[in-house]
This record gives sequence, structure tokens and C-alpha cells, in this order.
Amino acid sequence: MLKPQIFIYTESTPNPNSMKFVLNFEIVPDGSSFDYATPADALAEGRNSPLAVELFGFDFVKRVFISSNFITVTKDDETKWEDELFGVKQFIRKFFEEKKEVFTKTTIAAHEAANGGEEDSEAVIKIKSVLEQYVRPAVESDGGAINFHSFNDGIVKVLLQGSCSGCPSSTMTLKAGIENLLTRMVPEVKEVVAEGV
Repeated sequence: MLKPQIFIYTESTPNPNSMKFVLNFEIVPDGSSFDYATPADALAEGRNSPLAVELFGFDFVKRVFISSNFITVTKDDETKWEDELFGVKQFIRKFFEEKKEVFTKTTIAAHEAANGGEEDSEAVIKIKSVLEQYVRPAVESDGGAINFHSFNDGIVKVLLQGSCSGCPSSTMTLKAGIENLLTRMVPEVKEVVAEGV
């Protein structure tokens, strides 16, 4: 029986310290994403990711983001991607060839439980729809993710993850792009701010 081929290619992102490693299969279902800012995050109960833990084993790795069919790795300022790209790519290929778990079973269960919840208001449903249809594809193509956080008094709070965290252009994108789009399409929205950047 033939072993399925694992293809990985890289894409640079607007954040020069982040590199997107794209695979030819889904890693995370249903548009979910997991952002790890520290090795401790990757070990946390309900968020544990053996893949992220092992990626933090590279001393230059400062952040790991896992979504859809890609992994965005953010490095320190001193390291050059051209020196490390091949090694990270080979590591990811070997990880999947050995059929290791990306997440523990408790992480998947905790994530599924957290995504069931209370009913959204009409404005929140519209906001989430605009983010999902118009914003998410563009942000994911840059190796990041945007997730709705809350909506109160006309202010939408979003979480920027992956290469968007700490990216020099993320504030401009948030204000000039996302806020402009949401205020036009959802009249109840007056401002968009990033939570936890």
C-alpha cells in the first residue's frame, strides 16, 4: 500500500519574522486555529500541542500558530530564515510522516466544548459573517488568523493570531481595512480594536 505523499511549501508573510508552512491536507478542522506564544502555552491543559512543543525545541522559535492546512512559525530577530528554513521544513515533514499527534485528545475535546455556546445577537452574526467571508481568507493567506472576541457599545474586539501578532502592518490593516469594511457592512459597528496584541 502506498504511503500518502506529504507536500510542504513555504510562503513569506507581511511579518518578516514569520514563515508560513503550508501542507497538502487539513490539520485543524472547521476554521479553528491555535496560537502559542510560549512553550508553556503549548503544554497548557486543554491547549496541549505536541507539534508546537517540538517546534519550540528550535531555540529561535518565538511563536507557533496552527490553522487550517498551515503552520506559521515566528522566529527571533537575530536568526535568518535562509539558515533555518530547510531544517524546519524537514522537521515538519518527519513529524507528519511518523503520524504524531498535532493535538492531544483533551485539547480537541476542550476546543469543541468551548465552541458550543450562547446564541449571538443579530449584529454579532453579521460581524462574524463579514469576518468569515471577507477578512479570514486574506488574513490566512498571510499566515495568520482573525477571530471575533466581543462586541459592546459599537466596538468590535478581535484576536489577531499567527503572523499578525506583532506584525508592523497589522495595526494599519486593522484600521484601514477591517474597520472600514465592518463599519460599512454592519451599521452598528463604530470601531474595531485588537485584543491581546
